[in-house]
Amino acid sequence: MDSSGDDLPVSGGPALSFGFNLGRIAGAGEDSDPVLRDGRELGLVAVFDGMGGAGGTVYETPDGPRTGAYLASRVARDVVEQRLVALLDPDWNLDGAATAADLRRSLRTALQERLAELRAPASGLRSRLLRALPTTIAVAALQRRERDGRQWSCHLFWAGDSRVYAFEPGGGACQLTRDDIRDSGDAMANLREDSVVSNAVSADTDFVVHHRRTELTAPFLVMAATDGCFGYVPSPMHFEHLVLASLRDSHDTDGWSAAVQARIGAVTGDDASMAVLGIGADHDTFRALFAPRTAELERRWITPLDGLDADVREQERKLEELREARRKRRAQLWAAYKPGYERHLAPPTTEGTP
Repeated sequence: MDSSGDDLPVSGGPALSFGFNLGRIAGAGEDSDPVLRDGRELGLVAVFDGMGGAGGTVYETPDGPRTGAYLASRVARDVVEQRLVALLDPDWNLDGAATAADLRRSLRTALQERLAELRAPASGLRSRLLRALPTTIAVAALQRRERDGRQWSCHLFWAGDSRVYAFEPGGGACQLTRDDIRDSGDAMANLREDSVVSNAVSADTDFVVHHRRTELTAPFLVMAATDGCFGYVPSPMHFEHLVLASLRDSHDTDGWSAAVQARIGAVTGDDASMAVLGIGADHDTFRALFAPRTAELERRWITPLDGLDADVREQERKLEELREARRKRRAQLWAAYKPGYERHLAPPTTEGTP
């Protein structure tokens, strides 16, 4: 799926936007389609990752068997889009704390109602790891501070380990949401540890919808992404480079989206969905603005890290060659030594046998 932004009910204006949902199994991906809305004074991006492990229970639906994770992400998408389109106000007075409480209440009610509709029998299996209709959410709601101004308020709402990022020409990518995971490692450590999600939206357990607000100055990019996008690269630097190198190598926004999808699809082991909104510049201008940052990424981080990885692979190849040579030589030497070593181990003769 690849979608462009739909206008919010405000005066229109130019905006760069794209979104996609890459499912590993066609028609059964547990990420929902992202939310992507843009207008002259407002913007909204959001992603939803149904949690396949915790929500692996399969329910019978009119559309066929569906996992709880699949159903949860789609219920959550509909609720978040409906509530935030209603609550976003072009007069720049979104109450973040009240909105977070509204989302929590609305999500819980909708998921409980959907679970009741499914009429699933109560499970005899009890596990802290099982959830009814579990999903992550990661949302960025943008409001311009003054009409036609460059300052934007970015309200962030999330539960789970999906993320919102900002990309700023002067400083590159920065993570705006904090992963809800049991281990307290940073983004690099999380790539290695694959920690358990500690807080997520669901129908049968309590959860928190976090809120924080940050200020951004146009031009900038804001992105919401599930972990299938960023969880299978060697480092956070590589994820930023994946996004910006795809921008550099594209001629228009559709080409940028296609390049990002191709690069993610080549490495990911999960469903992957993303929504990107650019404020304050068109595609060609963003390409020019981020060109220095892309070059810096390659010079300072990507080339050194990739060089070290190549060295490790080469040493591992040589080590494997040595191991194979050792195996063969050991077999040869044993074959030469074995006759003498086993000279008194000839098969015994049966008494009376000549």
